[in-house]
Amino acid sequence: MVVQIDAGPELSTDEVDRLFHALADATRRDILTRVLAREQSVTALAEQYEMSFAAVQKHVAVLERAALVMKERRGRQQIVHGDVTTVQRSARLLDAYADVWNQRALRIGAILAEDGPEHGDTPNTP
Repeated sequence: MVVQIDAGPELSTDEVDRLFHALADATRRDILTRVLAREQSVTALAEQYEMSFAAVQKHVAVLERAALVMKERRGRQQIVHGDVTTVQRSARLLDAYADVWNQRALRIGAILAEDGPEHGDTPNTP
């Protein structure tokens, strides 16, 4: 069974794929958290990880393709800051998934209530 999640007019299927891909990695989630709290240069970000500058640049590029961060050139520095709007759109998408799950749980509860003992009847026991 395939369940369609309405991501709204804001997110295409490709955008959702890029978003989940970007958030699937712990380093990228950490970078996003850091730049949402305070914009930082790619150089400053790279200093906080035990990986090469190029590797951090690649992580930032994945986040940028998902529109979770934006880079801005200031002189010789590339400043990275988080895009709160995309994070909010992502939260709405995840809320839609939670709604699907909650509706499923309600349906299961209703089915169980229909199949249970009625008004004080005792269930049949083997």
